[in-house]
Amino acid sequence: MRVHVVSDVHGTADALARAGGADLLICLGDLLLFLDYDDPGQYIALRTARRFDEARQLTRQLMATAGAGTAGAGTGGAGTAGAGPGGNLRASADGIIRRQYKELFEALPEPAYLTYGNVDVPELWSEHLKPGHHVIDGGRVEVGGLAFGFAGAGLVSPYRTPNEIPEDAFRAKLDAILADGPVDVLCTHIPPAVPELLFDTVARRLETGSAALLEMIKRVQPRYAFFGHVHQPLVRRVRIGRTECVNVGHFRATRVPFAVDL
Repeated sequence: MRVHVVSDVHGTADALARAGGADLLICLGDLLLFLDYDDPGQYIALRTARRFDEARQLTRQLMATAGAGTAGAGTGGAGTAGAGPGGNLRASADGIIRRQYKELFEALPEPAYLTYGNVDVPELWSEHLKPGHHVIDGGRVEVGGLAFGFAGAGLVSPYRTPNEIPEDAFRAKLDAILADGPVDVLCTHIPPAVPELLFDTVARRLETGSAALLEMIKRVQPRYAFFGHVHQPLVRRVRIGRTECVNVGHFRATRVPFAVDL
């Protein structure tokens, strides 16, 4: 079975429309674009310097000037949680977020299995899904005789992106996946807490990974663990026992899905 996996789409609707052509398409979230990742400039510099309040203020300014931008250009939903003084960023961002989701879900081929990333806004997905889009978060599906488990969201971080949860809540999703037994393939947005998988070589810092996910991989030993989140990782693949842990790539940059035969 040929499987295509994408993560960190960040507004790249045109390439997403061409990501099908396999027996199974999986999307690991971060559909929204909230800054130009090809030219992150001041925003990345602020985050690297851990000046998070200033980075969030810059996000608010970008959002305020996004106007009628579409998924192909402009900014989107990061930082919608905790907008702070000066107005409710979420209220002003909803229109932009919906326009991006409309274009992205129209482009996403069917069938596809999806889970959420940390910059997604899950409650806005349902109004844009097509019949062949299956959203799984803390659950599993069997396709081609293989069991796939899905757990979305990111962990709480200083960046306060829209879809961050505590480690205990993420652990509960992983436990729910195993309620009916082990899985062959584990699909998450965030990586396990392995330093070389978490270090971003451009931002020059560690992103947040899950210790609970690492524990599950060691215990269950699925054939593969797929994830994204770290755009320029120090390494893309690490083997933990029999499990091949794979960062499937920053889709906005690569514009092609990660392909694997299972």
